[in-house]
Amino acid sequence: MDIIIQSLGFKASNALESYIREKLNTLKTDKIVRANVTLYKGPDSTPENNYCEIRLEVPGQDHFVKKVSPHFEPAVNECVDVLQAQIAKVRGRKEDGNRHQDKSNIQDVLLQEDSDNNEDVELEDVVK
Repeated sequence: MDIIIQSLGFKASNALESYIREKLNTLKTDKIVRANVTLYKGPDSTPENNYCEIRLEVPGQDHFVKKVSPHFEPAVNECVDVLQAQIAKVRGRKEDGNRHQDKSNIQDVLLQEDSDNNEDVELEDVVK
């Protein structure tokens, strides 16, 4: 995964950049092409206005999250947590879609067999 870190209006320290890379590497998916991280301070540069935006570029629809915190590290943590939840949600949808597809295929075979033979068809015969 390619990680691009931009800090707008200030120079991010090497420690902060390595912390961000470490956190992003905990995301468990091999389909992430790139992670774009943007760090910036709010309009009045008060300590409570540190923003972190992360966009994960994946095939299909990208994942995006933006969080604000007094420090950048907690904002990064919150972003990564939300991204993990988004990835799990998409993965769950794909698995449910596959299960639904299998269910409809079994129903189609049962209906086909029923119309062809007019005999009782066992589910075990269809699954094989």
